[in-house]
Amino acid sequence: MLWVGLGNPGRSYAGNRHNVGFMALDRIVRDYSFSDWKVNTSSAVSEGRIGPVKIRALKPLSFMNKSGLPVANVARYYNLHPDQITVFHDEIDLGEGRFRVKQGGGHGGHNGLRDIDRHIGKEYWRVRIGVGRPAQKNDVHKWVLQNFTAAEQQNWLDGLLAAVSDEAERLATGDTQGFASRVAYLSPAPHNNEEPDDYKKDEG
Repeated sequence: MLWVGLGNPGRSYAGNRHNVGFMALDRIVRDYSFSDWKVNTSSAVSEGRIGPVKIRALKPLSFMNKSGLPVANVARYYNLHPDQITVFHDEIDLGEGRFRVKQGGGHGGHNGLRDIDRHIGKEYWRVRIGVGRPAQKNDVHKWVLQNFTAAEQQNWLDGLLAAVSDEAERLATGDTQGFASRVAYLSPAPHNNEEPDDYKKDEG
């Protein structure tokens, strides 16, 4: 299986909301003692096992809007089909701390997903980590390229990343519903974070 974290490379982006896919994958790689990252110009790859399943972890290093080719190259090399690929990414159409798992569907304007769709199609799995929207819709680009605040990290981000890692074996063995349910149970979204009507979109 191939697990992909989305983000932008470089220290200046490391704490951005847009990099929560990198953060999730880094936590899993660390907690399950995967191999050291093998880095080239377009990607970083690490390998390990979660339960009985061998996982290849991939972070595209070609910037968010060029994520598709590194994913396609690794998938092609290991002869992996889209349904054997899971992408961890930020999701502005979910309130902060909310969490969903789905297969297929649209990219919702996410440039990383858009490029992956272009290279391998849409039938891969997505782990969608809600980062919410800014108050002004035209500030979305600025919003996702801002760092998580200390309050966000304390209130929900650290707990969510820990839960994702703790329950990763469920995801690895195909229990996507159980994985999503357990993560939501272990790390509920902030109580004051109601999900606005704009977020209640068709999950299909």
